[in-house]
Amino acid sequence: MQYEAIVIGTGQAGLAMGYYLKQNNNRFLIIDKGQALGEVWKNRYDSLKLFTPRMYSSLPGLILDGEQQGFPSKDEIANYIKHYAETFALPVELNTEVLSVTKNEEGFCVETTKGIFYTSNVVVATGPFQEKLIPAFSSFLSGNILQLHSSEYKNPDQLQQGNVLVVGGGNSGAQIAVELSEERETYLAISKKPIYFPLTIGGMSVFWWLDKLGILKVTNTSLMGNLLQKKGDPIFGNELKKAIKEWEVTLKGRVVKGVYNHVVFEDSTTLEVKNIIWATGFQQDYEWLQVDGVINQKKKINHNKGISPVKGLYFLGLPWQSRRGSSLLQGVGFDARHIMEHMKNTTT
Repeated sequence: MQYEAIVIGTGQAGLAMGYYLKQNNNRFLIIDKGQALGEVWKNRYDSLKLFTPRMYSSLPGLILDGEQQGFPSKDEIANYIKHYAETFALPVELNTEVLSVTKNEEGFCVETTKGIFYTSNVVVATGPFQEKLIPAFSSFLSGNILQLHSSEYKNPDQLQQGNVLVVGGGNSGAQIAVELSEERETYLAISKKPIYFPLTIGGMSVFWWLDKLGILKVTNTSLMGNLLQKKGDPIFGNELKKAIKEWEVTLKGRVVKGVYNHVVFEDSTTLEVKNIIWATGFQQDYEWLQVDGVINQKKKINHNKGISPVKGLYFLGLPWQSRRGSSLLQGVGFDARHIMEHMKNTTT
């Protein structure tokens, strides 16, 4: 069957794209290798709460229920993702892994574990969380150390007795370190001094204030946008700051290598560890995307606000794709609409 569009990924990006394709009466399909809608959110650690409030955690056309200044849990978002697809009757095909995407004169050929699909347009909405990024030296550490990536961590019960080192200075690493510090000796290794942002100011979410100041709409090419990208995300909330001040979490510098049951930090100090949580993020994996002119020599995507140099090939849900919230629930709809408009203009 020939489709007008195939969307790869059923996360927030893929479903937002589906919303606009459905509005435009396109013949399309959203495919994903996962077994259930909202699966990625369901599989995150048990205590995860978003630092964006509900009023900034909705996809186009459907408000996330609940107190709008409150912060949703990961299960709440997982259920919302499922409800969103059902509300708009989006055509979703799960358990469908993409093996390759190729292009010919007639369009794209998407080969999957459930057969081959032909389409005029492909939207890659797999997001930034694809392949776990763990330092190579982790393999040199003793097998007696329990090592988990943050995407595998659920709760403290998974860990063995003894101390824990959380590696990574993002919000996931901060939240996990604070949680673990309540019951065990906890260290947090980061490469630069953390910058903290309060979750609320004057009873309103900090994102409400950022919105009023226009920060959420700052583009990726603006002076402010470039500055924010260089600085990276702050740690939202003051829980980690408090835990460090009260010596519940001990800050360490960047980890540079591992030697048996010790890790070595950039200041040459060492630490014998029993558990390590690698909150070191993810890397993109597009080996299946066999289309010339899209991935450069540095394995980065060539695109302008999600529009690739190859006609009919788009990307959605990338960090800073067009502005601050491009990879977040509150911003992905803006980019999806932009791609839809481009798709319409190139097919009419």
